[in-house]
Amino acid sequence: MPEKTMKLLAKPMLFAAAFFWGASFLLMKNALDSIPTGYLIAIRFTAGTPMVALISWRHWKNFTPDYLWRGGFAGLMLFGVYWAQTVGLETTTPSNNAFLSAVYCVIVPFLAWLLFRERPDRYNVAAALLCLTGVGFVSLTQELTISTGDLFTLLGAVFCAANIITVSRLGGGRDVMLFTVIQFAAVALCAWVVALTTETFDFAALGQPQVLWPMLYLCVMATTVCMLLMNVGIVWSEPAPAAVILSLEAVFGVILAVIFYGDPLTPRLLTGFGLIFVGVLCSETKFSFLRRRP
Repeated sequence: MPEKTMKLLAKPMLFAAAFFWGASFLLMKNALDSIPTGYLIAIRFTAGTPMVALISWRHWKNFTPDYLWRGGFAGLMLFGVYWAQTVGLETTTPSNNAFLSAVYCVIVPFLAWLLFRERPDRYNVAAALLCLTGVGFVSLTQELTISTGDLFTLLGAVFCAANIITVSRLGGGRDVMLFTVIQFAAVALCAWVVALTTETFDFAALGQPQVLWPMLYLCVMATTVCMLLMNVGIVWSEPAPAAVILSLEAVFGVILAVIFYGDPLTPRLLTGFGLIFVGVLCSETKFSFLRRRP
């Protein structure tokens, strides 16, 4: 397509990716009623891996053996993301799961500081304070305790930050599509190991419409299509607005959870969600979209 057309389509692609990912929180919650966590992740990424591999068939000429350990380690981190997030979703609401998962982008600069001595800037510190306050509003009870589901969701956010740093360090200079294929395959392998050793599941349940359709959505839309929409959208868009649009994933997740799942929206939760969202914007964009360009 012409460059002008791609630039016009970039932001709608990012909006679509954010919406489809936001909807996945609700669908995963419904699927977990019938499918254990390990099997859900295993089936999702076992289906997603060959789809991405086929889409990337022209890239395979660039494959070298080091993709296996690089993509494999990144896959281990990504499995941690989905496992902790999905376990958390079993005992928390889809809206909490969506917004608490978004905290990962605030954790990234501090994890990089811990590992590589890359000092966070003032925007990172402000974002961390905003998100910590928001998490308190969303998750802390009157006894100042946090639910197991919210705790696992926050653990998933830490894994997500680790995955981003891993992909940045190990995927640099590599073909991103090939790297992603190996990463997806590693997630599927880890999930099958966990599922086959710790869980039981009757595969006949996949024939039930209430299980089949959510799983098809997670395998095709939330894994393969969203990844492609995001990659293309980021390439043809500017980083700051792209980050703002993708952060709407949490907003869409809450809206859909309230409409279709009946999640309650109290003033306290709305305050917490608002603080987390502003913190995410602060960390991802440093509010550059508010500053006038020369």
